[in-house]
Amino acid sequence: MEQFLTAESLISLLTLVLMEIVLGIDNVIFVSIVLNRLTPEKRPAARRVWMFAGMAIRIILLLCIGYIVKAVNPLFSIGSHGFSLRDLIMLGGGIFLLIKTTLEIHHKLEGEEESTEIKNGGKPAASFLNIVGQIILIDTIFSFDSIITAVGLAKQVPVMIVAVIIAMIVMFLFAPRISDFIHKHPTLKMLALSFLVMVGAILIIEGWDAEKAHDMHLKNYVYFAMAFSFGVEMLNMRVRKPSKEKPVELREPH
Repeated sequence: MEQFLTAESLISLLTLVLMEIVLGIDNVIFVSIVLNRLTPEKRPAARRVWMFAGMAIRIILLLCIGYIVKAVNPLFSIGSHGFSLRDLIMLGGGIFLLIKTTLEIHHKLEGEEESTEIKNGGKPAASFLNIVGQIILIDTIFSFDSIITAVGLAKQVPVMIVAVIIAMIVMFLFAPRISDFIHKHPTLKMLALSFLVMVGAILIIEGWDAEKAHDMHLKNYVYFAMAFSFGVEMLNMRVRKPSKEKPVELREPH
C-alpha cells in the first residue's frame, strides 16, 4: 500500500487514466453510434455491459502481462515480414471497423428505414446480443492496444488496474451525453463515422507494420485531424444563424 501511494505511483496513475480516456475516445464514439440501433429502454443495459465487460477484459489482459509482452513476437512470416498476435488482432479489428462503419454510413444515407422483419411484425434486425457482441469485440481490440501502452508507462499492475477502472467509469458517465450530442447533429454523426474509418485504417497500418506506423506518428496526425475537424464544426454551429429549415435527417432504426 505504501508503494502504491508514492509520488511516482500517483503520477503513473494520473498519466494512465488520461491515456486510457484519450485512447478510449474511439471506443466511446463507436459504442455511441452502435447503441443507437437498440431501442431506448435497452441502451442503458447494453451500456452497463460495455462498462463491466471493458473493465473485465482490461483487467484480464493486465494480469496476463507476460503473455502480452510475448504477443509482440512474430508467430509466422510472409517473406521477410513477420506477424505477431498483436498484428493479427489489429488487422482483423481494422478490417472489421472499416466494414462496420461503411455499412453504417450506407444505412444512415441510403439504407431502408425499416427492415423487412419489422414490416412483417418480426423482431428488429439489430438484436441486443448482436449489438453487445459487436461492442465487446471492438472493445477487446482497443483494450489490447491501450494495455500495451499501459505496460510501457507503469511498472505496478495494481496501478494499471485502478487506472483502467477509473477511466472506464469516466467514459461510462460521459458516454450518454456524447451519444445524445452526436445524434442531435447529423454533421457530427457523419464526422464521427469518418473518424472511425480513419481509426480502422490506422489499425490496419499498425497491424501491417507497427514500427513504421509508430515512427511516422500516424496516430498523432489522425487525432489532430479529428480534433481540428470537430473544432471547426463546433465553431460553425456557434457562429452560423439557426436555420428555419430542419437539418438533414439520417435514417434511424425504428
